[in-house]
This record gives sequence, structure tokens and C-alpha cells, in this order.
Amino acid sequence: MNTRTVLAGALLSLAATSAHAQALSTHRIPAALALEAVGAAVEACKAQGWAEAAVVVDASGARQAVLRGDNAGVHTLDSAFGKAYTSASFKAPSGAIGERLLGTPAAAQLQHLPNVLLVGGGLPIKIGDEVVGAIGAGGAPGVDKDEACAKAGIDKIADRLK
Repeated sequence: MNTRTVLAGALLSLAATSAHAQALSTHRIPAALALEAVGAAVEACKAQGWAEAAVVVDASGARQAVLRGDNAGVHTLDSAFGKAYTSASFKAPSGAIGERLLGTPAAAQLQHLPNVLLVGGGLPIKIGDEVVGAIGAGGAPGVDKDEACAKAGIDKIADRLK
């Protein structure tokens, strides 16, 4: 058998397998809920006297809702997005990912990937065990405070995620 015959057989086998594959079923956060979540996160920080930005991303890390609170610095938008993206991508809180990865020299190289921010303030949004997105908050005087504001955003919509 020559190389072309083997390659053609492999491609036909792959095509036959793909034809019988079923589509993946995933959930999405409705736009209205994403907007409520960023609003609640920004408001929770504002109530504490902090100028905050919040971003909700879908499961693939694409921005779905963005809100920069009054007097929040422009950098807070990038910070909130990086935390949300990291949380959605790794399917865990951004701070926990940072602690785990930065303690391992080889894994620490992941911090150089685009949009990855390995500090607290990003939390996954789940329906059951499925990560359907994430929220990130940035601007408070500490990542623990950012995370608390992000949690306020999730808490606002959690009972309506189905």
C-alpha cells in the first residue's frame, strides 16, 4: 500500500466517524442576566466606596456584558476581562488557578498566554456542574474585594440560571 492509499483511507474513516457524531449541547447565559450580573458586581463595590468594572464572558471567553462603573480607571476593563477569561478558560476561580500555576515553573508559563490574568477576581458561572461563563471584577483595593463583588454579580442571577 502506498502513502496516498493509506491517507485516503484515513480521511474516509474520519469523514464517516464525523457523519455519525452528535452535536454538542451547551447552555448560554441570557444577555439580560449577564447585564444584571455586571450591574450587581459594580453596585456591590460602589456600596463599599470602590470604583469597579465587571465583565461577563461566555464559556468560550467571549465578552458578553461589560460595565465600567463611575470613576473606574480604564485599566479596570482589561483587568476584569482577564480575570473572567481566565476563569472561563480554566473552569475555576482565577485566583485559585494563579496559586496553582504560579507555584510550578513549567505551568507558570501559561501566564504569558493572551488575556490570562492569574489573580483573584474571576469566578466561573455554572449551571449544575457545567461552566457556562465567568464574571471578572477589577478596581477594588484588593483581589479579595474584587472577588466578593464578582460573587455579588453571580448571586444576583444564580436562581435564574437553568
